[in-house]
Amino acid sequence: MADLEEEVLARIERQRKLKARFRDEHITMAHGAGGKTTHTLVEGLFASAFGNEALDEMGDAARLEVDGAMLSFSTDGHVVKPLTFPGGCIGELAVHGTINDVAVSGAKPSFLSAAFVIEEGLDADILREQVAAMADAASRAGVPIVTGDTKVVERGKCDGMYIVTAGIGLRDPRVNLSSKSIKPGDQILCSGTIADHGTAIMLARGELELEADVESDTASVWELVHALITSAGSDLRVMRDPTRGGVATVLNEFAQDANVGMTVDEEAVPVNSVVRGACEILGIDPMYVANEGKVVAVVGPDSADAALAALKATPGGERAAIIGNVQEEPEGMVLVRTGFGGTRIMDMLIGDPLPRIC
Repeated sequence: MADLEEEVLARIERQRKLKARFRDEHITMAHGAGGKTTHTLVEGLFASAFGNEALDEMGDAARLEVDGAMLSFSTDGHVVKPLTFPGGCIGELAVHGTINDVAVSGAKPSFLSAAFVIEEGLDADILREQVAAMADAASRAGVPIVTGDTKVVERGKCDGMYIVTAGIGLRDPRVNLSSKSIKPGDQILCSGTIADHGTAIMLARGELELEADVESDTASVWELVHALITSAGSDLRVMRDPTRGGVATVLNEFAQDANVGMTVDEEAVPVNSVVRGACEILGIDPMYVANEGKVVAVVGPDSADAALAALKATPGGERAAIIGNVQEEPEGMVLVRTGFGGTRIMDMLIGDPLPRIC
């Protein structure tokens, strides 16, 4: 039995090392879900066509150097449905989504741009509400919106509005983050409860006969990031905000980039009981559900406890936890230790169980 297991793992490892090729004939919702299909699209088409040194890192933000200034630059489109949901709205999400991508690259967000695609016939009060929410979120984060664009499309051509934001910030010299720097023995940290955002969106749509008090976690993660940088310094290997595809996709990306194995302790992962219950009813693993105010980080073993303490002392990080560790094998794969003492493979997201969540 052990020999068969090793053979299966070896086959999966060989398959994952193959270069992604985009051969699909049509675009599906799965291409925007952040999982395997998205990776095939991004790596097999976009990265192949636009390839350059900055893009090759394939992080949440490009790391750039301009006249000695070390910058991080990111862009993000937001097509969430509905526009307003428990705990947030598309306006807040458009701010937090981009500044968080900049923050987890190790940079303090400095400026944002915003482009609006607005549907003809949208109630002007809805637009005013979303703009006010954006202004408030940007003000609280200390990141001004300094430029933008507006387009209007015919009635029925979009769900009210879409918002695209881009952000830029100065990288902190204390860290040089890269998933390729992950080593066996490193610890995996999560800054708080997972799956809140994606679950809130699904319930807000009213498509299911299920009522639960779940709110999105949309928020700026800069203070959490700053706490990690300050406490771990050069022992901080890499960070990511687990949005589309959830924590599972982020960890698979880390494992494949670093050619290491990762093991997650299922019982150590913080999940609100109501979210866990909703996900069980929906038949969805919380590890694959999007978050909009959390950080997943890999930290060297000597600094893991200090990093955890720093997160717990920071607003928004009270339920932070060490959820797993890094090993040499199986290379490029993530395993989960279940509450029953068994082990299962946690692969990247396949399909799109929760479309249009960010």
